[in-house]
Order: sequence, then structure tokens, then C-alpha cells
Amino acid sequence: MGRKPCCDKVGLKRGSWTIQEDEKLTNFILNNGIKCWRVLPKLAGLARCGKSCRLRWMNYLRPDLKRGALTEAEEDQIIQLHSRLGNRWSQIAAHFPGRTDNEIKNHWNTRIKKKLKLVEQSKNSDKHVSKEAIDSDQLKLADDPIQDSNSSQNLSKSESEALNTDQSESFNSTIDEHSKQEDEDHQHWIDNVDYLLSWDGYTNLEDIFPFDKHI
Repeated sequence: MGRKPCCDKVGLKRGSWTIQEDEKLTNFILNNGIKCWRVLPKLAGLARCGKSCRLRWMNYLRPDLKRGALTEAEEDQIIQLHSRLGNRWSQIAAHFPGRTDNEIKNHWNTRIKKKLKLVEQSKNSDKHVSKEAIDSDQLKLADDPIQDSNSSQNLSKSESEALNTDQSESFNSTIDEHSKQEDEDHQHWIDNVDYLLSWDGYTNLEDIFPFDKHI
């Protein structure tokens, strides 16, 4: 069985469309509308297949077509829709007024799919490099006990310096206290000497400093 062909394709023109053919097809559809693609070529005076006329109109000639390359925002939206709808290009194209399903499908196969593949390869490469770097660092630590020893020595050195600093501060504090006490004792001795050498004190010098009378 199978679907009946739209035409017998005998004597029909193939290949690129000319400007005159585009004008005939456009004028006929704008003036008469689209009733049946099978009979439209004969009514429009075109030696073309009905399917060829339909694709030419839908993908190139209809006035509401959006020209130009797809933007990054449109590409992102296509990626999101494709993750939900798969290869249902007509349903995806319904979200893009002025874009055709054929245009979106071609853009997916020629641009977006390759871009996604490169991004995936880049992610896998970064993960592989990161894993190799971690493994390399672990091997270096395992094969270099001197580095661990140096780290421990550096830590011990720091602790020793901190301890020496505390001891030095404690020693300086002790010296300061001792010097302060000596200054206080010296001042007390001076004050007592001034008192002892006063006139009243001199008259009673024997009482204060008794001499040995037997000498």
C-alpha cells in the first residue's frame, strides 16, 4: 500500500527555484489562498511537485518568516525544549513564531549539537585534569617524607620561638621588678642617712652607733 504520491513527477522541473517561479507561487497564494497542495502547481502555472511548492512556501516565501541566524537566547530555548520533547521539531517550532521546523532541525544538527558535544568534552577534560592533579599531589606527599619532616620542624621552630619570646618577656619583667626594688631601697637608705646626719642626730651619734669604750 503506502501513501499515494502527490504527482507522477513526469515532466516536472527539479532543482533550484527561479525568481519567476517564486513570484508565481507567492502571487497565487496571496490572491487565492492555499486549498490543496496537490492541485496548486497546475493552478499557479508551475511545473513543480506539490510537495516542492509547499516546502518552498513554508520555508522561504511566506511573509511571516523570521530571517537571520538564531540568537543565543533562541538556542538556549531550543536546548530546553529538546530535552523535553526530543526530535519533535514541529512542536518545538511552534514556540518560535516565524521560524520553521526545518530551520530549527538544521540548526540543531549543524550548530547546537556540536556545541553541546564540545562543552561536554571540555567538562570531562577538566574533571580528568583535576583528578590527575589530586593524585599527583597525593603521590608527592607519600613519596616525600622530608617535606612532612620539614613541616614538623617548622612547626617546632615556631613553637620554640614563641616559648623563647615568653621566657624573654618574663625575664625582662623580673629584672624590671628587681631594679625597681633596688631603687626603692636606695632611696630609703638616702632618706635615713639624711636623718642620721642632721645636727640632732649627730649629737646622739654615740647612742645610735655605740663605740667600744675599751678601745
